[in-house]
Amino acid sequence: MQADGKVVDGSLLGDANGVEPAPGRVKDSGKWQKPRFSRKALMKCCLVKWIIASTQPQDKGDSSDSDLELSTVRHQPEGLDQLQAQTKFTRKELQSLYRGFKNECPSGLVDEETFKSIYSQFFPQGDATTYAHFLFNAFDLDRNGSIRFEDFVIGLSVLLRGSVTEKLNWAFNLYDINKDGYITKEEMLAIMKSIYDMMGRYTYPCVRDEAPSEHVDKFFQKMDRNRDGVVTIEEFIETCQKDENIMNSMQLFENVI
Repeated sequence: MQADGKVVDGSLLGDANGVEPAPGRVKDSGKWQKPRFSRKALMKCCLVKWIIASTQPQDKGDSSDSDLELSTVRHQPEGLDQLQAQTKFTRKELQSLYRGFKNECPSGLVDEETFKSIYSQFFPQGDATTYAHFLFNAFDLDRNGSIRFEDFVIGLSVLLRGSVTEKLNWAFNLYDINKDGYITKEEMLAIMKSIYDMMGRYTYPCVRDEAPSEHVDKFFQKMDRNRDGVVTIEEFIETCQKDENIMNSMQLFENVI
């Protein structure tokens, strides 16, 4: 169960039954719409919720989407025009994200302990420590132990509004724990177990203890096309794009970001 009281479908890794559309997801057949900050669009993302919480009045209850539109802000990050060109966020959204980011992280940097604190708030029934560690490392591309606003918001843009290929590239980076350009079965299992530790035990219907390992075995067998014991980025993207079940399962990450 998530922090907002919604039951998480235990079949997330197997199929998309009961799974809500990913935040900000663009339908291939539809025209891309100008993004907005609204409860329906972006507020499902834990990282966005965390940022915006410090800039929103409390006890909004069931306010309408228009009430949740963010007000004009005073903070303005350097290189705003460049960030707008690099992301799929509007100028106003970037300003709003920056204000919340600076409120929560006055130094302008977010560290791993902050990530752990965020996910412990949104998934209090589970242990989010390991997942938060892996997620932080996926954002911390230069491996210096902290994340700048620019890196943070570029990553969010990919996760929330990126193309299928962009999202798959990001997911590969998350799975590739040691950043050597390959995914091993052990790395994939470590990520999967960390998600189950955070939320899997509290899904309905209940997830069996052996489920993460079974899913990894099945997925890895499909992805490791040349049977060399590792998955390359090319194998990962090609297999995912051709396999509907795997693509549906990728929604899991979009539901716990």
